[in-house]
Amino acid sequence: MHIAQIGTGRVGRPTAYTIMCAGVADTLTVCDVKPGLAEAFAEELKHVTASNGFDVEINACERDEEVSGADIILISAGKPRTPGVKMSRRDLAIQNAEIVKYIAEATAHRNPSAKYVVISNPVDAMAMVCKKYAKADFVISTGTNLESLRFRAKIAQAFDVPVSQVMGWVGGEHGDAAIPLWSTTKINKLRIEEYARTEGVLLPRGEIESYVKSVSKLIVDNIGGTEYGPAASFRDIIWAIAKDTNEILSISAPMKFEGIPIFVGIPTRLGRSIGSSIYKNLSEDEKQGIKEAAKTIHQTYKLAVEDLE
Repeated sequence: MHIAQIGTGRVGRPTAYTIMCAGVADTLTVCDVKPGLAEAFAEELKHVTASNGFDVEINACERDEEVSGADIILISAGKPRTPGVKMSRRDLAIQNAEIVKYIAEATAHRNPSAKYVVISNPVDAMAMVCKKYAKADFVISTGTNLESLRFRAKIAQAFDVPVSQVMGWVGGEHGDAAIPLWSTTKINKLRIEEYARTEGVLLPRGEIESYVKSVSKLIVDNIGGTEYGPAASFRDIIWAIAKDTNEILSISAPMKFEGIPIFVGIPTRLGRSIGSSIYKNLSEDEKQGIKEAAKTIHQTYKLAVEDLE
C-alpha cells in the first residue's frame, strides 16, 4: 500500500506519522513545496521505522508532479486559520482551492488508480474542487469525522463514562454547520436519552454541541493549530480504506441534493469503496440540517471555482 501525504505542515506531519505507526503503508511519500521540509521530515520518519520495526519505504519530494503510483493521496496542503484572528474555515476557500486544483491536476496522470482524501480546509468544498480537476473515481473529504471524535469525548466527560462506551456521529459541514446526530448516540448500547433517564441525570445537549463547534478555536488560539486529534481521525479513515473494513465513519462523499452532487458529512460505510450512508435513518430535523449544510458547502464551492475560472 503506497500512501502519499501532500503537505507536511502542522497537520500533515502528525497525520503521516500516525498513519505510518498504524502499519498500513508499505511505501510512504511525503511532499511539500517548502525547500528541504519534506526531506527533513522523511529522515525523521526513517528514524521512527528503526524504533517500531516497520519496513516502510520513505520517499520525499518538493513537486507534486513527482508523486507516482500512490494508492491513496492525502491532501493537507493549504493555508491554515490564523491564531487569534476570527475566521472560519470557509474564509480559506479561494486561496486553498487554487492549491487543491493544482495538486489534483499535477497528480492525476501519474496516479491513475489513487483514492483521494482531502484534508485542506474547507474540506467539503475542497473535495469537490479535487473531484472536478482530478476526475478520480474515489474522492472523499475527512468530513465531520473529527467532530464525531470530539462529540464522543465530550459525552464521555459529561456522563463520566469510559469513551469506549459511547457511540455517535456528527454530520453536516466540517465547521460552523456541524450537526450532532443525537439519533445515532448511545451510551453502553442505550439511547442517550434512555441512559440519562436511567441514571437520573440531565442531558446537557447545549453544552456538548457548543463544545463540538468551539473547541477547535480554543486549540488554534492557544497552540497555533489542531494536530493530534485530526491525525487520529485521518488515520481511522485511511485504516478503513487500506484494510477494507467497511466501518461507519462520518466522511464527506458525493450525495445528490436537488439533483446536485455535493460533498457533505454523513456517517457512511467506508472501505476500498464508498458504501451506503445512514442518511435515511436520521431524524427529519437532522436530515434538514444536513440539507442546509449541503447548500452552504455548495455556495462555498461555487465561490471558489468561480475565482479559479
